[in-house]
Amino acid sequence: MALQTTSESRPATFELKGRMVTLTVLRLSTTDIDTLLRQLDARMAAAPDLLRALPLVLDPQPVAAELSASRLAALLVELRRRALVPIALRGEGEDLERLATETGLGILRQLADGPELQRHDDPAPPQEAESVPGRIVRHPVRSGQQIYARGGDLIIVSSVSPGAEVLADGNIHVYGALRGRALAGVQGNTEARIFCQSLNAELIAIAGHYQVSEQIGEAERGRQVQIFLRGDALYIAPLGHLG
Repeated sequence: MALQTTSESRPATFELKGRMVTLTVLRLSTTDIDTLLRQLDARMAAAPDLLRALPLVLDPQPVAAELSASRLAALLVELRRRALVPIALRGEGEDLERLATETGLGILRQLADGPELQRHDDPAPPQEAESVPGRIVRHPVRSGQQIYARGGDLIIVSSVSPGAEVLADGNIHVYGALRGRALAGVQGNTEARIFCQSLNAELIAIAGHYQVSEQIGEAERGRQVQIFLRGDALYIAPLGHLG
């Protein structure tokens, strides 16, 4: 008699796990694809290596009613030609469902705002601070690692390597060299700051406003600095600055 194996005795061939990842959002405010691509090319020219192979979420809600699936499909082709990787649409509604179905993209209905290729025009107001302990990391953050401090500050006693990413709902403190990506106030806290002993970051961002490496001045590189928002612009100042 042949032995039958039950499904319980078979080793699992896959796992499904939820992960917190940072996704860049391209918010569409026009159906004029040619104009959009010209402006996108100018933005990408400032940071070609950083944006290459970047997973991209498209938010077409402002123009979803006027945007045809064929025009969106043409945009997807052009984005892939530029080595960007569109993976989903963000939003809700019948128009978005139609566009997703006809272009084969997924839909992310709930996605917290983070650094976008387009600047926030109306950043979310800072929320009332809660008593949340900061997260302390005592080892170097190496390339490919992502560390997130939810609800509080992130304190890194060592350095952040190129290709690494550190995020916090509050402030970020790096007591070593900052060479990767640092995103503070990721849930919209415009009062958040980034502090580091040596600035050589690939990207810095606060509440969705960001600068890439090429936009950081030579006077600030390798220095002890703090980064904060004033209006809708990022400022980099010495650690002792009272601004």
